[in-house]
Amino acid sequence: MKKILILAGGYSSEREISKKTAKSVFNELNKIKKYKIKITEPDGNLVKVIRKFKPDIALNLLHGRYGEDGYVQSILESEKINYTHSGVLSSSLAIDKEISKKIFIKSKILTPKYIKFVYKNKKKQKNIIKIIKKKLGFPVVIKPINEGSSVNVFICNKSNIIKFLNKLSHYGEVLIERFIPGREIQVAIMGQKILGAIELKPKRKFYDYEAKYNSKAKTEHIIPVQINNDSLKKVCSIALNVHKKLKCRGVTRSDFRYYNNKFYLLEINTQPGMTALSLVPEIASYLNIKFINLIEKILEDASINK
Repeated sequence: MKKILILAGGYSSEREISKKTAKSVFNELNKIKKYKIKITEPDGNLVKVIRKFKPDIALNLLHGRYGEDGYVQSILESEKINYTHSGVLSSSLAIDKEISKKIFIKSKILTPKYIKFVYKNKKKQKNIIKIIKKKLGFPVVIKPINEGSSVNVFICNKSNIIKFLNKLSHYGEVLIERFIPGREIQVAIMGQKILGAIELKPKRKFYDYEAKYNSKAKTEHIIPVQINNDSLKKVCSIALNVHKKLKCRGVTRSDFRYYNNKFYLLEINTQPGMTALSLVPEIASYLNIKFINLIEKILEDASINK
């Protein structure tokens, strides 16, 4: 039996989502009795657990910082353990919203204009409303530079921007991005191929943390996406392009806004969720790929990033 070490929990604000993902994946793998499975936290005992259990593959189901930013990946590589999803460099580039945006821009991929706000820069802090009006215009989106699942992401206007900036001051720096209205379309890549796309119609202002993980938020999921075939091919090709540019592996999900016949890439996620409400399993299901088959495809793709 192949030994699978599931990494779950962790230290980020997405800890509980990671644990839910691990539970759903564990239940699926356990049904087919092909694997010996162990779930562990990425704590101070991780290396001891790896050396004792001796897994064939580490199934990385962590989210956010320390889980999808290259940190745990570097530990797994040092222990010569095959692991799922993207490698050290790809993970660290993708989770950093400023660096990844610079890569998008350099690659001529359309993305919303932005500025970085550093809290210790008192002069910039004092004139931030004037700077935003000049460079971006209101409304804007403010977000941490290296969080996932839309944690602490807010749409702001002139009247409440200072309130929300103060709320995120513990980060030290945040991204302020021009708000792009329009349709929310997300594209999944598996390996080096396009898996599919899905459109979201949240009842909330946008597809935030509650919309992603609270069934009561009642986000409408539309698949197939109702756009012409050329536009669908275009958005999927952009997602595949950025997946390759960052040298990602396994599954990624790229988030877009579609406005005035243009696709704006917001970010790429190197470890999308695998809960009952997650988008990648839903896209796979539409293509008649069962959840267990999706998980096994991810396991097959696992290898140490050279």
